Amino acid sequence: MDRRAVRPYLDFISMASLSYQHIYQPGSSPTSPTLLLLHGTGGNERDLLPLARALSPESAVLSPRGKVSEHGALRFFARRAEGVFDPAEVIARTHELADFIAAASQAYGFDSGKLTAVGFSNGANIAATLLILRPESLGAAVLLRGMVVLDQPALAGSLARKRVLLTNGRSDPIIPLDHPPRLATLLRAGGADVTEQMFPAGHGLIQSDIAAAQTWLRQ
Repeated sequence: MDRRAVRPYLDFISMASLSYQHIYQPGSSPTSPTLLLLHGTGGNERDLLPLARALSPESAVLSPRGKVSEHGALRFFARRAEGVFDPAEVIARTHELADFIAAASQAYGFDSGKLTAVGFSNGANIAATLLILRPESLGAAVLLRGMVVLDQPALAGSLARKRVLLTNGRSDPIIPLDHPPRLATLLRAGGADVTEQMFPAGHGLIQSDIAAAQTWLRQ
């Protein structure tokens, strides 16, 4: 029996193969992309739901909760200090999330190859490493305030026909100005169609980020 037909809203499902606490909301249009919501540090699986509805109201939504706690603040992978990461830990967490996405696509009946990630900060960073390490997990990505956490180019051809939007702030105290173009280069190495936008903003999102993502998703 189709679980979606039994429960139109699936929330906090406990299944052995779905290793992340998460929310799944079915969409109202089969032509709208399923959105993978990846929150920032200190967020949870509910944080980006309003953003998802602003960007694509008819989309299905899959929103996992990060498993790593940094003094109580949830993240998708750890950091040793601001901007300092353990590559082995980032890689392991990326594969763990990719396996969850594969299990979720089977459980909820969506095509992960058409899944669009919408990630903010730490969530944008793990979306980027998903593209680099497990490109089959995503069809596209909106990376809001992403930076380079794994200085490794995508394999040639692995991101062909995949679109990526990067939006960053010129006054961001966390992300060095050279990181967005460096990240774009790593993704373009795999053939990704990358759009970069820089706004007069800090680390927090502004209306220009939302407008840019709305326009990009409609293209």
